[in-house]
Amino acid sequence: MLRPDADPGEGDMRRVVGLAVIGSLLATVLAGCANPAGVDGSLTDDWKAQPEATSFVPESGVCHLSLPDGQLISRAQYNPLDCGVDHHYETVHIGQFTGSEKDAAGPPEKGSPGARKAFDECNTKVSEYLGGDWRGGRLDLFIYYPAKEAWEGGSRWFRCDLAEVQSLDDNAKISRRSGNLKDILKASFPMAYGCFRAILSSDKKDITAMNPVTCETAHGAEFAGVWTAPESSYADFEKNTQRAHDACRSIVAKWAKVPSDSNLRYRTGTIIYFPDEEEWADGDRGVQCFMWISDQDLRRSMKGAGPGALRIR
Repeated sequence: MLRPDADPGEGDMRRVVGLAVIGSLLATVLAGCANPAGVDGSLTDDWKAQPEATSFVPESGVCHLSLPDGQLISRAQYNPLDCGVDHHYETVHIGQFTGSEKDAAGPPEKGSPGARKAFDECNTKVSEYLGGDWRGGRLDLFIYYPAKEAWEGGSRWFRCDLAEVQSLDDNAKISRRSGNLKDILKASFPMAYGCFRAILSSDKKDITAMNPVTCETAHGAEFAGVWTAPESSYADFEKNTQRAHDACRSIVAKWAKVPSDSNLRYRTGTIIYFPDEEEWADGDRGVQCFMWISDQDLRRSMKGAGPGALRIR
């Protein structure tokens, strides 16, 4: 259930957001026998040196039809595809743990410093790749680590994958697609979030769905941007979502080119979507901000519209 902030006539919903080891050589000691002609008695000096064992590292720029449950991947589970064929996930970036995260006994657990480090780097890299914040469109970020055996064998990578989701309200359904996602958010609807018709509950106190529409179609909500919440516990954030609404109202003001002053609350309401508790623990602080007008059907985008369009009510 999504609860909006009071809009100017009067939001929140969480985004429900192997190593092959080379064995040691066993030497047999031969004693009491003479060497045949042409044999020097050394078992190793004529052998080519064996290559050093290397840990499994996945590639970026490849895609995947499916992935194992959880966040750990072994070489046996790695089946990359060309992104030109149908797939669900695209690997955008491969990072490497360093420092104390590299020295950890195993892959990062939820909420650990390693998980936070991986999220921060993936968050930056995938947004650069997309041409905008990944939370600004029908996309979700997935982060994977080496399986425990691979970690013990020396693997220290983390993998940043993107997937197209079916809707803002249901990011659990992954869409099958072909082609990569490079710069996809530089384009507009249908991948990048735009305008929405908000569906209200029978008592008019909650929003039950956000249905995407073209901005020329009657609507009352529009995506304005992402606010990065400050560090706090998840419980503290949930206790004070009004702070997020206030911050998002300022995001809307800049986006719509209207004054961010005491009258702003009479121009626009807000709807917010924010990370769930597990996503928050791993470092996601991105709050999706939507402008919301409940007493008027808009038929144009309010981006850059100015005070005359987003008027005081």
